[in-house]
Amino acid sequence: MTVYTVRRNAESYGHAIGILLVDCRTPFIPGDVGNASTYPFPVIYRTIPDFTLTKLIDERDKSETPKVVATARELEAMGVRAIASDCGYMIHFQAEVAAAVEVPAILSSLIQLPMLERSIGPDRRIGLICANKSRLTPDMLLLAGMNDPDRVVIRGMEHSKAFRSPILDEEPLLDDAMIEKDITATALELLSAHPEVGPILLECSNMPPYARALQQATGRPIFDFTTLIGLYQAASFRKPFVGFY
Repeated sequence: MTVYTVRRNAESYGHAIGILLVDCRTPFIPGDVGNASTYPFPVIYRTIPDFTLTKLIDERDKSETPKVVATARELEAMGVRAIASDCGYMIHFQAEVAAAVEVPAILSSLIQLPMLERSIGPDRRIGLICANKSRLTPDMLLLAGMNDPDRVVIRGMEHSKAFRSPILDEEPLLDDAMIEKDITATALELLSAHPEVGPILLECSNMPPYARALQQATGRPIFDFTTLIGLYQAASFRKPFVGFY
């Protein structure tokens, strides 16, 4: 028999991963980090109040750090085993949140870059497709733990109207097929210009719905927020091996 006790500040129980949300109104389709049906395990969300895409991506407003940390602590109090977010540009707050909570903080898909860097030979590079290339600067790659940012080839989706309208400009309509077409064309152009690219990382939390199409079109392994979140969920809830000997 197991004896349970009340977890302070918990409104509900059984959540594997907590996810910090930027305060925006982007359509979250299946596969998106912000769509709970993306995961085969329970997740819980908390929006960082008044923390907009403009403050995060355009302004890099570090004065918002206490608010980000406070929201992360709310998720920790709910009993989650790791805390993610819904934007790769949250790398700006990775260190502060990791220091403030006891569970792992995995705020940005970019923290997978050091693993990818070490998984490829010295003549290979990493492809990175992001929401806005002009805002993804080399210092962000260093914050993620890259030794050599020059090993990353970056392409942005800010010039795709199909992508920019719902994702960056927060318009209410999202054309799934057009975004898939544009992001696939972007990936193929990247590989045409840089055939030395091996794995491809998708920075944006809205991009995982297109990971399968990209993998089929490029033949490359595709990493994104869901590969990162799935890794930490699997590590937190290990299951016994069943087989033969």
